[in-house]
Amino acid sequence: MKRHVIAIAAALSGLSATASFAATLGPLVTATELDAALQDGAEAPVVLDIRGDAYAGGHIDGAIAAPYGLFRGPADNPGQTVPVDQLEATYEKLGLEPDDAVVIVAQGATDTEFGAAARVYWTLKSSGFTELSILNGGAQAWVNAGLPVSKEAVTPEPTELSISWDNTWTAETPEVADVIAGKRQALLLDARPEAFFEGSKAHEAAEKPGTLPGAQNYPYTRFFQSGATAIGQISDVQELKASLGVSDGEEIVSFCNTGHWAATNWFALNEIAGLGNVKLYPGSMVEYSHTDGEMANAPGLFKNLMNQLKGSN
Repeated sequence: MKRHVIAIAAALSGLSATASFAATLGPLVTATELDAALQDGAEAPVVLDIRGDAYAGGHIDGAIAAPYGLFRGPADNPGQTVPVDQLEATYEKLGLEPDDAVVIVAQGATDTEFGAAARVYWTLKSSGFTELSILNGGAQAWVNAGLPVSKEAVTPEPTELSISWDNTWTAETPEVADVIAGKRQALLLDARPEAFFEGSKAHEAAEKPGTLPGAQNYPYTRFFQSGATAIGQISDVQELKASLGVSDGEEIVSFCNTGHWAATNWFALNEIAGLGNVKLYPGSMVEYSHTDGEMANAPGLFKNLMNQLKGSN
């Protein structure tokens, strides 16, 4: 087990009975819990810092710089999954092993930044990592707790891996199209703010505004208290399922613009609430909008032009 820490957005997803760190922390970890875990010698987690340039200004001691961009697609489809061979090379350079306990640390200055940690968590989980956590509130929570930071960069020892992708938590465009066509049963859950869902706003890389036909809007912000950057706990899973209108075991497909906000909903529903059949549509509306698939809430040409002139796109 490595001694370094992967700072992304502190939340452990590993629940192995043999790993004391995973059993203690779970998918979400607080700054004080992470600090205690890092003192645990051989059981200390790897911390991945996904903040990019902010790493050089100060980070959790021992954390490895792993910028969010390493886990994202190209500019024209940011949510696209990274090819497995490219992910494998990234993990090797970061010195990772699939049995490492990994804590992901984002900045935590805004609630949207939790999505970055959740997206990295989902990527690692889908490629074989089993002991994962997110630092709730990110690096900001660590500093707010009065814990020390270091400016000493960490150079991990490279590893040699052979990974594969587990599609358990992934829904791609053909599967989404099947849901829309009624060939597959699933709840399509739009994690975006209402303006995107209603079609009055669109991502700059999207071909057109709108949402998936039959989708339900459930903004990722519902999992945060007003002004908070740390995700809240889910106290009543049955109430949550009732609000979504889903029954036990029903498939849920979480989407947004680029699989970022949707990763927060995926994490909350699958990892915290434990619903267990939640998938992330990584390419989301940017990818779907470039297909000839049916759209809902898509404004007409005149209204779309007016929205653009207003700067709402």
